[in-house]
Amino acid sequence: MNETPPRGLSADEAARRLQADGPNELNPPQRRRWWQMLAELLREPMLLLLLAAGGIYLLLGDRGEALMLLGFVAVTVLISLSQEQRTERVLEALRDLTSPRALVRRDGESQRIAGREVVLGDLLLLADGDRVAADATLITAHDLQLDESLLSGESLPVDKRVGSESDAARVFAGTLVTGGQALAQVTATGPRSEIGRIGKSLGEIGAPPTPLHRQTRRLVRLFSVLGLVVSAVVVTLWGLLRGDWLGGLLAGISLAMSMLPQEFLLILTVFMAMGAWRLSRQRVLARRAATIETLGSATVLCSDKTGTLTLNKMAVAELAGAAGAELTWRNEGQVLPEALHPLLEHAILASESEASDPMERALHALGQQRLPADRLHPAWTLAHEYALSGALPAMTHVWRGDAGQVVSIKGASEAVAGLCRLPAEGQAALAQQATAMAARGLRVLGVARAVWPADQAWPESPAGFAWEWLGLVGFADPLRPEVPAAIRECRAAGLRVLMITGDHPVTASAIATQAGLDGGLPALTGTEIAAMDDAALAQALRRHAVYARIRPEQKLRIVQALRAQGEVVAMTGDGVNDAPSLKAADIGVAMGGRGTDVAREAAGLVLLDDNFDAITQAVRLGRRIYDNLRKAMAFVLAVHVPIAGLSLLPLLLGWPPLLTPVHIAFLELLIDPVCSVVFEAEPEEEDVMQRPPRDPAAPLFSPGLLAWSAAQGLLLLALVAGLYALARLSLPADSARALAFVALVSGNVALILANRSASGRWFAGWLRPNALLWQVLVATAALLAAALAITPLREVFRFVLPPLPWLAAALGCGLLCGLLLELLKQAWPRRWRG
Repeated sequence: MNETPPRGLSADEAARRLQADGPNELNPPQRRRWWQMLAELLREPMLLLLLAAGGIYLLLGDRGEALMLLGFVAVTVLISLSQEQRTERVLEALRDLTSPRALVRRDGESQRIAGREVVLGDLLLLADGDRVAADATLITAHDLQLDESLLSGESLPVDKRVGSESDAARVFAGTLVTGGQALAQVTATGPRSEIGRIGKSLGEIGAPPTPLHRQTRRLVRLFSVLGLVVSAVVVTLWGLLRGDWLGGLLAGISLAMSMLPQEFLLILTVFMAMGAWRLSRQRVLARRAATIETLGSATVLCSDKTGTLTLNKMAVAELAGAAGAELTWRNEGQVLPEALHPLLEHAILASESEASDPMERALHALGQQRLPADRLHPAWTLAHEYALSGALPAMTHVWRGDAGQVVSIKGASEAVAGLCRLPAEGQAALAQQATAMAARGLRVLGVARAVWPADQAWPESPAGFAWEWLGLVGFADPLRPEVPAAIRECRAAGLRVLMITGDHPVTASAIATQAGLDGGLPALTGTEIAAMDDAALAQALRRHAVYARIRPEQKLRIVQALRAQGEVVAMTGDGVNDAPSLKAADIGVAMGGRGTDVAREAAGLVLLDDNFDAITQAVRLGRRIYDNLRKAMAFVLAVHVPIAGLSLLPLLLGWPPLLTPVHIAFLELLIDPVCSVVFEAEPEEEDVMQRPPRDPAAPLFSPGLLAWSAAQGLLLLALVAGLYALARLSLPADSARALAFVALVSGNVALILANRSASGRWFAGWLRPNALLWQVLVATAALLAAALAITPLREVFRFVLPPLPWLAAALGCGLLCGLLLELLKQAWPRRWRG
């Protein structure tokens, strides 16, 4: 139809230019160096408290304690740096995956690449919904319009034409294609582009804090203020009652360290980054942290049909000519009757020459196989294009041929038939024929043709042509084999699935039946929805599961109606017109394979494989992430109760100091990796997809969670304090301290095991596989054994090795705590634990 497109750059030449000119980025994200991370870490309150305690020990002449604290600071910094760098690597990999894309021609083939890899001289293929990757000059263009508001501030689309003067023949990086298509050659990339020269910054806009971050920050501030107030009181009372102000300052620092929940924000950062990484391994990209938080609370999933529920591997299965059933051809190896050549010919002419749509690719493939060369019109040029729209769901092309202009249209059968002004009996026969094809699960398009004088201006719309009806084309697109099981899983998880498609109602119902979505009611059509008021639509949405011939603006109305009912809505989409509904949904899901840049930018999730099962797996993973986040938070809250209690009790009961900054720093070495790494790696709960979605309004730190954590912590505090009180009756103070510390560490292990599973089954948290947990516990046991067995370390910790029976009692205290926690879980229903 057109001349052979240019080959573009070779892969080797593109690589050379990328190396020479650098990536096509204005502000490439700066990777933080280790010393920058270190400077941030040294501003952390916990490390500042450790350094202050080390300074006080030096003033007191206790060099061993000071060196030990500095050693703990070094180890804590190393652990934090490794976690920061791991998170940084994860986020960098995700940035590469979510980079804007560009369709280019290289080595004679069209290929999708990351926008940052576009180089000078590349050939860009532009279509409706694309974000222009670099400055370029037009080679060919058909009805091209761009939104250049990013550069000019002008909101109206700008027409672009080949050979025009000034900027009308150029396209600029960052602008948006709002209509038409074009081929353009790149003239400038990165900072050399127009947007780079005028100093515009396209750096990432700081996202507002998510609800979980806001909740966590409030709790951290509350505990920090409380800890500082109580610590100040302890310092004052210690100094006044005991006359030891430096000792009081150490006691105050110990209490502040025990009450400071520094782990909370670390947990959120690590969990969200690792959650995004785990989603990417499922071929799902999370563009916003808030989306990961919302996944577990989704109640309704509105899915497209083509390519999401189906394989999107289109093949022309059937052609039905205008004459009726006697001119029907099925793609089963037979020769295509000559009478049907015009039908296939004009279906191809109404398609893009560089087809990306699966149906158009199927038409081109069949044309190459079945049509003579003179029906493919390689010398014709595209003169004008009427794009698909909500008002007319059909594509129209005007071709400049050998003798005048030929016009071809393909689209929704009833829309194309309406333009042909068929008589009533013809329309009835056509509707019956289309319904019969749709009932076999075929996607049905109508095709028509017209002619137009070469010396006349084109009409404003396709309705201005005198159309001749040619017939129907039926496409087969099989259901994805994993979809029925995925829909059953969604139903078990309390997640209602709706199919929303632009297809024929009978086709939609046939696919829905195969997928297990048929609720016994026929598909609700866009025409029926348009006649409903909001109340009637709300009632219909509760009953119907299949929606057909839906226009993009009706998708938005459906999302808004579902959200008005209190539903948490996930919506899939791929086109420019889908962006409003994707943005309005709680979870917008864009198609990565066939989706436009506009749809990807509006969505919170991007499916790289356009696969429905990936959405189900994302919901499953979202629930797992939230479950594990709650477990980590519950553990952190619980573990701080006995530490704070054992720091405060000596003052209240007149005992000598029990926990010093050295002891608390040791405990932090156990707590930090457990809460940020071990709990994050916990496997999902067995019932993760058998329970209803969580309430999105429910706080993370619910009263139930706070009460459950406090109960666990108070139980461990009572056991350790009781053992310490008994030991003081017959053991020296340093020996009793060692005993209490061993009991506290073993009790912390019991807290970990109790919080690993929310299940009410006995010892569920003790039996779950998690290699990271056992590595951390082995390392903790080795460090504890060293603190007890190595004399210099014993002196720093102020330990005296207790008798073996007492040591066995301390370890038994942890075991007893674990057993009592299992009993407590049985008596404390899961819903009461938040």
